[in-house]
Amino acid sequence: MTLLITRAELGGRPGIDVRVEHGLVTEIGAGLARRPGDELLDAAGGALLPGLHDHHVHLWALAARAASIAVGPPDVHDERAFAAALRAAPGDGWVRGVGYHESVAGDLDRDRLDALAGGRPVRVQHRGGALLVLSSEAMRRTGADSSDEPGIEREGTGRATGRLWRMDRWLRERVPPTVTDLGAVSLAGAAAGVTGYTDATPDRDEDDVEALCAAQEKGSLRQRVHLMGPVGLRVDAGPLLSLGAVKVLLDDVDLPEPPELVARVRAAHASGRPVAVHCVTAVQLVLTLHAVAEAGAVAGDRIEHASVVANELVPEIARLGMTVVTQPGFVAERGDRYLAEVDPDEIGSLYRCGSLLAAGVATAAGTDAPFGHPDPWAAIRAAIDRRTAGGAVLGTSERVDPVTALGLFLGSTAEPGARRVVAAGVAADLCLLDAPLAEVLEAPSADRVAATLVDGRVVHRSSV
Repeated sequence: MTLLITRAELGGRPGIDVRVEHGLVTEIGAGLARRPGDELLDAAGGALLPGLHDHHVHLWALAARAASIAVGPPDVHDERAFAAALRAAPGDGWVRGVGYHESVAGDLDRDRLDALAGGRPVRVQHRGGALLVLSSEAMRRTGADSSDEPGIEREGTGRATGRLWRMDRWLRERVPPTVTDLGAVSLAGAAAGVTGYTDATPDRDEDDVEALCAAQEKGSLRQRVHLMGPVGLRVDAGPLLSLGAVKVLLDDVDLPEPPELVARVRAAHASGRPVAVHCVTAVQLVLTLHAVAEAGAVAGDRIEHASVVANELVPEIARLGMTVVTQPGFVAERGDRYLAEVDPDEIGSLYRCGSLLAAGVATAAGTDAPFGHPDPWAAIRAAIDRRTAGGAVLGTSERVDPVTALGLFLGSTAEPGARRVVAAGVAADLCLLDAPLAEVLEAPSADRVAATLVDGRVVHRSSV
């Protein structure tokens, strides 16, 4: 298929035509002649950009969220609303609650869930993703009470509390499958100009890879997908699927000894892959930087989240050449809670952006959906103004200008911090806006996306 995009703004220049053939941009100029068989897309002066890439997302969990009950902010704020949401879940079977935070009803365990939700099998996932809390009926049905899995928290008496840590895969094998619609996720992403995802799920296997490939072949998953996963994972299933970094998950409650983490980093590098280390606390970041320095950094090594970055660690990140993939959207979504709960000395260290870029750190952004909102334009706005939902500013010095904020989602999979450009010979993964870029960036919004192309195919076109 060939496509001729006419009258686009490209790199600040109006009136530019772009020809797309066989999935590539092949010609750029003013007044390109339409050829027989060319499909025509009139940009009408709108800016043509590389497609947005969400550099940290969890696709299956995002798809499953549609079949779940929201039980945390901003949907649910107190215990009464939490109990009402659980009890109002349709049917009489399993209830899957997502997005919980302690500000709603405190720390949960099986007994609290039993009292609030009745006798139904309930599983509630904390918004951080690591913790799942099961009701007593859910514990019975899954066999968790009698299991010796180390992630099942127990009281001093040996009774299971109902709190399960990092046991998503174990639980999926023991509960009825959740209906997941990647098609809906993909359509929403395409409408926002997203042409690619880096899926940061740590424990994926070949079955997961095949399922994603099948979704792409069927056409329900339209974007390119770059996959993190363990050492030994193979990805050779399709042209829109690629293999990314080895995901290393860290938990403060069970941190590896430094030599163990060094060995894991070296093993990843020996397999020909960089590492992507989950760092949401100051301790995790210190340990990660030590391990990567000891093992020797390689191109593509990443720090995921970098939720707390002390001033003295910024030069070390730059020295190692690691990329930071952060979530500016959390400033808007969770900033008021951070201001209430985080040590005031650490507030300025949360989800840095401007200071990292100023220090020469390659920096990109992801939404962390479904643990964050999947709209990249909301994250772009947050990177610009750093405003919480309540209107406070969190980290004024971390603000970036609109073009830089947009660029956080324009990196490649190999170099997330290096902005892609529209040029002859590059893949035709494109986002067309409905107006010149300067106008759109006055109030960034997914509503300004006029069309989205992946591999040269139009996967979204606005009806407006």
